[in-house]
Amino acid sequence: MSDLTHFNSRGEAHMVDVGDKNQTHRTAVCEGRITMQAETLEKILQGDHKKGDVLGIARIAGIMASKKTSELIPLCHPLMLTHVDIDFTPEPENNSIYCTCQVETRGQTGVEMEALTAIQVALLTIYDMCKAVDRGMSMTGIRLIEKKGGKSGHWQQTDKKPA
Repeated sequence: MSDLTHFNSRGEAHMVDVGDKNQTHRTAVCEGRITMQAETLEKILQGDHKKGDVLGIARIAGIMASKKTSELIPLCHPLMLTHVDIDFTPEPENNSIYCTCQVETRGQTGVEMEALTAIQVALLTIYDMCKAVDRGMSMTGIRLIEKKGGKSGHWQQTDKKPA
């Protein structure tokens, strides 16, 4: 199990020791999408959903979730985030909303989990706010698309955004 960093030599789960790592500027960018009925998307875009500004509330939920990632994922380190940006792009041709999230820190470990958590909670918030009119919404394509910083340097997804 030596390739899996969250297990020690005896195969027991443990928190990775990052104490000797250099502090560097670290960035992670993730993406995801929520697909829905055309009428649901129209309500969101018109801003006349009875629960209020769906995308604004989803953005705040995602930012809050990124800051609480270490409370949700057992072996994640608590991080001091320096920036979180969540963006929504309506895709009327697919009855969907495409979401990206960029998270940054200056620290000893990466922010991939924080970006992934932010995307998922932002999309879940859209689902929660709209489920009364559309229980069939689907969240797909949630993944890391780029990371920068640290010993492993720059990594980027090589394929196009998922359908």
